[in-house]
Amino acid sequence: MEFFKIRRDIPFMRNALVFNLISFVTFVAAVFFLFSRGLHLSVEFTGGTLMEVSYSQPANLDSIRSTVANLGINDVQVQNFGTAQDVLIRMPVQKGSTSGQQSDKVLTALKASDASATLRRTEFVGPQVGDELAADGLKALAFVVVGIMIYLAIRFEWKFAVAAIIANLHDVIIILGFFAYFQWEFSLPVLAAVLAVLGYSVNESVVIFDRIRENFRRYRKMNTEQIIDNAITSTISRTIITHGSTQLMVLSMLVFGGATLHYFALALTIGILFGIYSSVFVAAAIAMWLGIQREDLVKGGVKKDVDPNDPNAGATV
Repeated sequence: MEFFKIRRDIPFMRNALVFNLISFVTFVAAVFFLFSRGLHLSVEFTGGTLMEVSYSQPANLDSIRSTVANLGINDVQVQNFGTAQDVLIRMPVQKGSTSGQQSDKVLTALKASDASATLRRTEFVGPQVGDELAADGLKALAFVVVGIMIYLAIRFEWKFAVAAIIANLHDVIIILGFFAYFQWEFSLPVLAAVLAVLGYSVNESVVIFDRIRENFRRYRKMNTEQIIDNAITSTISRTIITHGSTQLMVLSMLVFGGATLHYFALALTIGILFGIYSSVFVAAAIAMWLGIQREDLVKGGVKKDVDPNDPNAGATV
């Protein structure tokens, strides 16, 4: 499916060095902010108090957030739990007060705002649990990276595997850099978004790599740079359809999803935008600089050299 077809190849690789220098500077800045400022971890990672409160009518989450924030408790997570009447509240540990004292103070304020507020359970999430979640999150990220590399090395060639992983880690580090610089809350939903971006970004890289392999078989007189330019140009319409549709959905979550989905959608938005950029200017360019060539990808016979703008081109010889 195509909305349009570009008749002349866009010379993406001509400016690849400039764009990769920009990527390198952005990457270094993201790493600097990660080390200098660090991530603003949520309660799931740092430990805190968890409360489940029930109401007689659908709860007003914004009102609950304001009530808790007026007590001087920042970075509170408020979300529905099961039904619209049940609310889950996560709060960071406050110095000078125990988990029980903190929950009693919050419940008193909530009852003053709505007398139907009833505490169903309260518990303390200790730092040990947070450490385990952080370790499990890093393990999940490592498994994803290794799995992607093995898949690309088997399906294509090791140079493509290296190029794709560098590009995808580039996306992940930049997302984390944004969260570190602006001190946005990094929670488990955000971690899930980061892992989703890894898979989403590698999908775009696979589409381009597959077209590069096909072009090596079809156009024997083209050099590597021309092959890559043609591959990227010929998949632009597909990229716009796919990423545009996904971005519309993510933007709807960002605008209408409320505070619960805000940072999750924000991480996906950053990841999708940089995923398109990295697939074109980072992954493809690195594969070119690693010396990818026809012999690396073409096994067996090749197709006759044809006009890349000819829709009927590509007969096998």
